[in-house]
Amino acid sequence: MLPLAGLLVRAPWTTLPERLTEPGVLAALRLSLLTATLATGVCLVLGVPLAWLLGRTGFPGRRFVRALVTVPLVLPPVVGGVALLLVFGRRGLVGEWLDTTFGFTLPFTTTGVVVAEAFVAMPFLVISVEGALRAADARYEEAAATLGASRWTAFRRVTLPLIAPGVAAGAVLCWARALGEFGATITFAGNFPGRTQTMPLAVYLALEQDLDAAIVLSLVLVVVSVAILAALRDKWAGVT
Repeated sequence: MLPLAGLLVRAPWTTLPERLTEPGVLAALRLSLLTATLATGVCLVLGVPLAWLLGRTGFPGRRFVRALVTVPLVLPPVVGGVALLLVFGRRGLVGEWLDTTFGFTLPFTTTGVVVAEAFVAMPFLVISVEGALRAADARYEEAAATLGASRWTAFRRVTLPLIAPGVAAGAVLCWARALGEFGATITFAGNFPGRTQTMPLAVYLALEQDLDAAIVLSLVLVVVSVAILAALRDKWAGVT
């Protein structure tokens, strides 16, 4: 509790409303909310099918794929940003083709922020959804199949409602992780106000220029984190 107490004691409470409405703070907040939401959407589109493959099917190399999916949990975010640059940079494995074919570049753009955040946040969604799939009774899906439902219909009408709490919890954790991402973002997307400067990056910059602004931004991130943990504690600990 001491680090949190330090923020609360040093917070500029008298000027807090004015600082929260400063253009730079609002721009960083808007960009953070936008990119975190988009990154969560990307993770949902890609992560739910991937979790279903890991939790409901058996294929060669499944353990290896699961290990790759969880690598961002233990990989230093800066290393993740470097890896993204080597893949999507203008001379990267995929980025060079995107640049020469479509004139499209990802690094140091808002889209690059979304990609970096999705990269580090995806494991939280996949792990949560896979756990929900393993806990759900597969006999309901089998019963739907015997009644003539296709695999897609069974997933949409039976499986998805069963695992909806796990999907929701994973999406919230994914969003929170994306909101707080720093290392991969600053390495892959840079720190450009209004374009790639999210709240964690704004905190880093404010530490060198305005400590009170850094504290205000930090408090906003702390409030969001605590609210998410409080909302999900029933799922984790079974307490009220």
